[in-house]
Amino acid sequence: MSTQYSYVLAQQAFVDDNLGMDPAEVHGLLCGLLCAGMGHSDTGWMKILSEMANEGNSFSSKIEHVITQIFNQTCQELIEGQFSLNLLIPDDDTPINKRGLALIEWVQGFLAGFGMQQNDLTRCSEDVKEAMQDFTDIARMEEPMDEDEESERAFEEVVEYVRVSAIFCFGELGKSLLDDAPTSPRVH
Repeated sequence: MSTQYSYVLAQQAFVDDNLGMDPAEVHGLLCGLLCAGMGHSDTGWMKILSEMANEGNSFSSKIEHVITQIFNQTCQELIEGQFSLNLLIPDDDTPINKRGLALIEWVQGFLAGFGMQQNDLTRCSEDVKEAMQDFTDIARMEEPMDEDEESERAFEEVVEYVRVSAIFCFGELGKSLLDDAPTSPRVH
């Protein structure tokens, strides 16, 4: 049975190994690659991550295992559909500014991964183009938020928009991941 990685578990592993990226950014990058059409069997993603997070050096076996588990978990969530994708960001007990910063890092990672895989948006639907423009705007956000219900509600709406937009991008462009997915018998 594989471990379901939370932001806290991943962050601790990254800190212990002096990794140069936040788990939210790594997860966003992986989601961007997958949602833009990279297949599950494509092994180039680990090299991309090592270049971005570890100056091109190989990861320790512990970090490689953690990142592989996050990748596999993400693939499974995207394949399952039904809006099962969970962004790897801090939970609701974390102050909203830290969650907001993690969301910005997630979106920046997503944009980087998406751009590496899908560099010609002219072939994408208007909805995908709009989502990428919105993600660009979110990635530039810097304004701190107040710890109040209104800010909390606004933050949750942005998180949900980002999540649903990523799933939409996967639905349009991530077909190769579905093609790579193992088939299992369906019960009718």
